[in-house]
Amino acid sequence: MSIVAPAANPFLCSSPSLSTPHPTRRFALQCLPNRTSHKPLLLKRSIRAPRASPSSSSSSATEESQPPQSEAEEEGDLYEVELEKPYGLKFMKGSDRATYIDAIAPGSNADRSGKFTVGDKVIATSAVFGTEIWPAAEYGRTMYTIRQRIGPLLMKMEKRYGKLPDVADLTEKEIIRAERNSGVVSDRVREIQMQNYLRKKQQKEQRQNDLREGLKLYRSGKYEDALEKFESILGSKPEPDEMSVASYNVACCYSKLNQVQAALSALEDAMKAGYDDFKTIRNDPDLATVRASEEFELLLKKFDESFINENAINAIKSLFGFNKK
Repeated sequence: MSIVAPAANPFLCSSPSLSTPHPTRRFALQCLPNRTSHKPLLLKRSIRAPRASPSSSSSSATEESQPPQSEAEEEGDLYEVELEKPYGLKFMKGSDRATYIDAIAPGSNADRSGKFTVGDKVIATSAVFGTEIWPAAEYGRTMYTIRQRIGPLLMKMEKRYGKLPDVADLTEKEIIRAERNSGVVSDRVREIQMQNYLRKKQQKEQRQNDLREGLKLYRSGKYEDALEKFESILGSKPEPDEMSVASYNVACCYSKLNQVQAALSALEDAMKAGYDDFKTIRNDPDLATVRASEEFELLLKKFDESFINENAINAIKSLFGFNKK
């Protein structure tokens, strides 16, 4: 099932009738690794062995167990972590199209590792399957690899200690806040505001372009390439309606690729973001693979209140014998 975006808002979709032979696709996001361009990358574990010998005194052992000042971690240092699903990481796309950590879920596998900080950059990851390590490509391809990984995920990261990729924006916000608090709005603040407006406008236009390209690729049956475009939308701080439609299209692409778990995850993201066309979800031919799974109905029941209410009404009718003939 495809979604046609109204002219007033190209990110809001209305589903065509089921008689439409092959409707236009919604937005989908997620990228595939270009296997021909990825070369295995051997990683060196960044684990230091303790230096204290058995004969060392307790005081010297304490001193030796601490890394020298020159070896202390600094911004730009590399580290490795192996994680099991669910990872508990949320990612964002930087202006360089690379992948950065946007948030770490408290108590998650990533949080318990004690390694990650917000802003850290993904340098390489395990391949989709096997023991190869793939250098991180642009955001969409990296996200595809992470979502599709079979088995534990090894990640090679660059430490940034909370430094987000768009540092200039943070600095500008601080300038604006400081001047507003002083009661003065200078030409510099107005210039920053205009730059921010133009930047956001450009980002929105890019998301719209990614959407159009993704839909075109989807209609051509190039689901992996469509995923890359849709993933770019999700990684660039989309608005809620953009996120819901992009996530829905991600689910459709994964369903077409027979990747059921990834499709279910994307479908859940779509509904969390506000996608509530449950009739379309239950009938969309592009989600046929997902609907065949046992988890599909369980997932939908978490969000479809009309379905829950209908079941409750039927239960009451049965209790009082209204359904008996």
